[in-house]
Amino acid sequence: MADILIDGIVKRYGDVTIIDQLSLNIQHGEFFTLLGPSGCGKTTLLRMIAGFIIPDEGRLVMDGKDITRLPAHKRETGMVFQDYALFPDKSVFDNVAYGLRVRKQSNAVIAEKVTRMLERVELAHLSKRYPAELSGGQRQRVALARALVIEPRVLLMDEPLSNLDAKLRIQMRDVIRQLQQESKITAIFVTHDQEEALSMSDRIALLRNGRIDQLDTPEGLYARPHTSYAADFIGAANLLNVIDVQAAGNGSILQIAGVNMEVSCVAPGPQCRLVARPEHISLHTEHQTNSLRLPATVVHRRYLGYKATYALRLGDGQTLNADVPAAEDRQLAPRSQVYLGFSAECRLVQA
Repeated sequence: MADILIDGIVKRYGDVTIIDQLSLNIQHGEFFTLLGPSGCGKTTLLRMIAGFIIPDEGRLVMDGKDITRLPAHKRETGMVFQDYALFPDKSVFDNVAYGLRVRKQSNAVIAEKVTRMLERVELAHLSKRYPAELSGGQRQRVALARALVIEPRVLLMDEPLSNLDAKLRIQMRDVIRQLQQESKITAIFVTHDQEEALSMSDRIALLRNGRIDQLDTPEGLYARPHTSYAADFIGAANLLNVIDVQAAGNGSILQIAGVNMEVSCVAPGPQCRLVARPEHISLHTEHQTNSLRLPATVVHRRYLGYKATYALRLGDGQTLNADVPAAEDRQLAPRSQVYLGFSAECRLVQA
């Protein structure tokens, strides 16, 4: 395991700054995810940790040792690439053994370590096959085994599930997380997929234009976004424009779409937006004057088995989605008038 300190890292290409004064600490044995859209800098940051890219400013420290300019092969990291990067002319066994042979370990040690690792990823029976003879999930497990067999201090993974189908991605999430926990290894995982990040991580750094927009646990990032960007990227959040906001006890009275409504959260300032996830909005067919509910019109209904999702339009044209459990769904028709209630989980963020 390893503790990693990233201190004021900067990376530029010409006039474009890819990573901008980024600092964070990744703890021993942590499954840490770098999350964000294409171009936000997450892969560049991962490759700087791996040693493939040298930062222009700042430093990288592993367990108290400055590794900023240490060559990649001396950093004791294992890397799993998006395309797996397996040797097509080598068997499964030889692919996994490659790193051990480079380190000049004995044939007996190599045979013992590779066999044990292939058993852990349930591929021992395929040791003589070649990558072209394997499924996508099997190739992914070979790549994991090759990275782990050298017993690295840090496991680095760059979008390793993006080439798999939906069902296999879910299966491989569990495999990766289980192997990481069994090995007690520090893991850094890059993805643009919020579901992968939420389901696998101990902590997540959401990146935006080379900086950390929010660093939090999966639960914190989903339930307590600090910015509109975080709320919009994580989960299917509705972001509603607030015209006016006034304090009201432990909550706030908002003006949205020309209507005053009360929520139980406190505004971060005069310019804010209401974050309301679909599961935190309730639909009512009758107006109650003492509830300050927000009127809306049904645009359409999508039936999804365990729930129905309603697309709704407010009086000022803003649109939002609300989820209704199947057992409570009244199957409301388009153009139906409804009144929206907002649960205590809704939040106000800076606009």
